[in-house]
Amino acid sequence: MREKAVEIVKDYVERHLDKSDQDLYFNVYVVWQCKILQNWKFLISTSLLDGMYYEVTYNGDKEEWYLDAYKKFDNVCIKVY
Repeated sequence: MREKAVEIVKDYVERHLDKSDQDLYFNVYVVWQCKILQNWKFLISTSLLDGMYYEVTYNGDKEEWYLDAYKKFDNVCIKVY
């Protein structure tokens, strides 16, 4: 499952790269994963400096994969007093 999730993200990123960056090398890595019953969830990122991260979900009931692509805009520390 892990290899399939990484492959899905790699293919997606390659399809969405700027055409002038055809030979761009990047790594794809899993940040977090879990399995609940027959379902899998992966949070995945790449070594590209584009601020993107990806959520890949496998629905075991339907045997379907879903990909959500997100862009990180901010990381703010909220202190609790």
